[in-house]
Amino acid sequence: MSLALEQEQTELQARARRYVEEVLFPLEEKAERREITDDDVARIRSEAMAAELNGGLHAREHGGQGWSKLEWVLVEEQFGRSTNALSWHIPTAYNVLASGSPEQIDRWLRPSLRGEGHDAYAVTEEHAGSDPSGIATTARRRDGGWVIDGEKWFVTSGDIATVYIVVANAEGEGPTLFLVDATLPGISVVDDPPFTHTYPHGHPTIRFEGVEVRDEDVIGGVGEGDALQRAWFTEERIGIAARGVGAMWRLLDEATAWALTREQGGQRIMDFQGVSFPLADSAADAAAGRALTLEVARLADAGADPKIVHAKASMAKLFVSEAAYRCADRAVQVFGGRGYLRTNVAERFLRELRVDRIWEGTSEIQRLIIARALERRGVERTLH
Repeated sequence: MSLALEQEQTELQARARRYVEEVLFPLEEKAERREITDDDVARIRSEAMAAELNGGLHAREHGGQGWSKLEWVLVEEQFGRSTNALSWHIPTAYNVLASGSPEQIDRWLRPSLRGEGHDAYAVTEEHAGSDPSGIATTARRRDGGWVIDGEKWFVTSGDIATVYIVVANAEGEGPTLFLVDATLPGISVVDDPPFTHTYPHGHPTIRFEGVEVRDEDVIGGVGEGDALQRAWFTEERIGIAARGVGAMWRLLDEATAWALTREQGGQRIMDFQGVSFPLADSAADAAAGRALTLEVARLADAGADPKIVHAKASMAKLFVSEAAYRCADRAVQVFGGRGYLRTNVAERFLRELRVDRIWEGTSEIQRLIIARALERRGVERTLH
């Protein structure tokens, strides 16, 4: 899809691309071998901040860049071209923190955007994944505050977090979000399982036992957790789609270059339909996914009905996550034996893209959301 971008957007896109190619690409194999040093991490952060790529969607007065959703998608697309989630080292924070009080913003958001802290979203539980209504974590009232009890699974970046955004059922009030200082008594890591990908941060299981927090640690209001979570899920799903589009771009770049130079039987393998047709299918997937993702970003920027944006974000996440995995699988096949090496970008993406069909709502959950939109909002509004 050809974009008519303003000059500042074009410059931002180019700046993000240079950063990814010059800073992140050279560190990918080192990251895969788990040889990234503190100096490497410091460089990733400092150069990102120098390029003004940190905290993209957050307001400038809070230390972010104040990007539109479209600008953010253009940058996330570039981040998605790199493997090993090296962009996770770039200072940022979840959108939930922007809904905080001035005290919460000063305490948690500003430091995170400076790279001096990290948040982690604690929502999933053993018996509550894609369906948050099953959450068993509780928050009981006490004088001037609350006591939180529960166990959260797959807490991304929970191993390095300075603050947990904990979803709990507040006594008599319903789902509520709490900002929980990671140093408080009663918090423990009960499991830190290994996962398929080689990413900088873990996804540990965190237990909260009698953790005491203040009324001032509620974010967004008691009983208002569902609204904040919906906005969080919508944004995360758009981000997954944008990065998946970037991954397909990189995969097609690498696999096409290989197919144009690798020969078998005196012919370029690109001349065999068994190679060129899968690449063509992936190119069509990438173009369609990019168009859909950009359209969702534009709708969000235009202030469209949040329920329509929510449904379309699910469409983008569903389509791109499924398509990107197909693209990675095809690219591995194009590379043949070399595609099975962990030093090959296609192999890394094959492992890394698989989770995009699971986290922030499985593909099946996205289909449910889209189907409900067809029923409640109608076909025309859902499609157009």
